[in-house]
Amino acid sequence: MLLNPAFFERTDVTQIARELLGCKLFTKIDNQLTGGIIVETEAYSYKERGCHAYNMKRTARTQVMFGKPGTLYIYLCYGMYSLVNIVTNKEDVPEAVLIRAIEPTEGLDFMQTRCAKVKIDRLTAGPGKLTRALGITRNLNGIALTSDLIWIEKGGQESKSVIVSTTRIGIDYAGDDAQLPWRFYLRGNLWVSKK
Repeated sequence: MLLNPAFFERTDVTQIARELLGCKLFTKIDNQLTGGIIVETEAYSYKERGCHAYNMKRTARTQVMFGKPGTLYIYLCYGMYSLVNIVTNKEDVPEAVLIRAIEPTEGLDFMQTRCAKVKIDRLTAGPGKLTRALGITRNLNGIALTSDLIWIEKGGQESKSVIVSTTRIGIDYAGDDAQLPWRFYLRGNLWVSKK
């Protein structure tokens, strides 16, 4: 069952990031169904320096973050990795959840083809790896999660696992805000990017 779009229309981005754990992210790119269980997320808010739209900074890149909740914000990281975020809160309030890792459950063969040199147990363990495995590119930037290309379904028992809260990865530039415990993952899951 698809997540109701209202799921993303809430004001607590960290709660949304936690509740996405155990949900299932799917893509149907080039007619290939791939996806799995979300096991790691990070929250970002305009109120903290880790966010691209910190202090309500609106640019060509961040414009989509000011859009409708449930919209994809996909940007290029290190000039090579497309990272997928989901816009939350309400229009003109730029907050988003980065999907950092999934446990693959559908289309493993297709994922392996897209990521030929990645070990199977690390195939979707990291935000750049999972987008490559799922066929997600910046061409999907700005589309809604209600499309036929990418969607999220409600979770199962995995959502009842113990959730670990820790600091986010790769945002040292954010100063004290880098220490916010806004990264969440399912304890003991092998597909988490970094323990």
